[in-house]
Amino acid sequence: MKRKEIITAFILATFSVVVLSSFILSVDEPVIKGYHVGSEVADINLLNVDNKRISFSDFSDAKGFIVIFTCNKCPYAVASEDRINALDAEFKSKGYPVIAINPNNPEVQPDDTFVLMQQKAKEKGFTFPYLFDESHKVYAQFGAAKTPHVYLLQKEGGKRIVKYIGAIDDNVRKASSVKERFLANAINELLAGKEVSLKETKAIGCSVKV
Repeated sequence: MKRKEIITAFILATFSVVVLSSFILSVDEPVIKGYHVGSEVADINLLNVDNKRISFSDFSDAKGFIVIFTCNKCPYAVASEDRINALDAEFKSKGYPVIAINPNNPEVQPDDTFVLMQQKAKEKGFTFPYLFDESHKVYAQFGAAKTPHVYLLQKEGGKRIVKYIGAIDDNVRKASSVKERFLANAINELLAGKEVSLKETKAIGCSVKV
């Protein structure tokens, strides 16, 4: 093979690899990026464990919402259940109720059927709505990737604005070892009329199963 033909073949092979790599990257890239701090959040309409549908607009007196994507069996979610109940008890009366949402597909994760959600809510005495994202559209809109994954919203001028995203605190595995309450600190700053100082942390938990 002549030198010119070798060079041409090499260029074509390199071009093919680049094109293929670009295609693979584009396929793997998430279609929906999700909300970020400062985003306006759309209303929801999801089925609660009491068989009633729930929307943000149902809470006319709320100042905002503690939205937590969670599930029935993930050990990180289970370790957070008492903390989530405590957050609702601490902040619901102050205008920030908890709205828990299960994003998992029960066909992929059989422990997350609606019936088992109802059992979980009863067993743990959930004081907050525990909603089923049956279409898996809401978790995608938010960009939630873990259970648990927290989004703190505040009402501003008739809009729901994201103020904090991430973890409940700095030790998802063991409540007794928590040193910094990321979410509670953010809510207290909003209640004091201040800007949230720590706007985002890393959510640690099980991946959403869809």
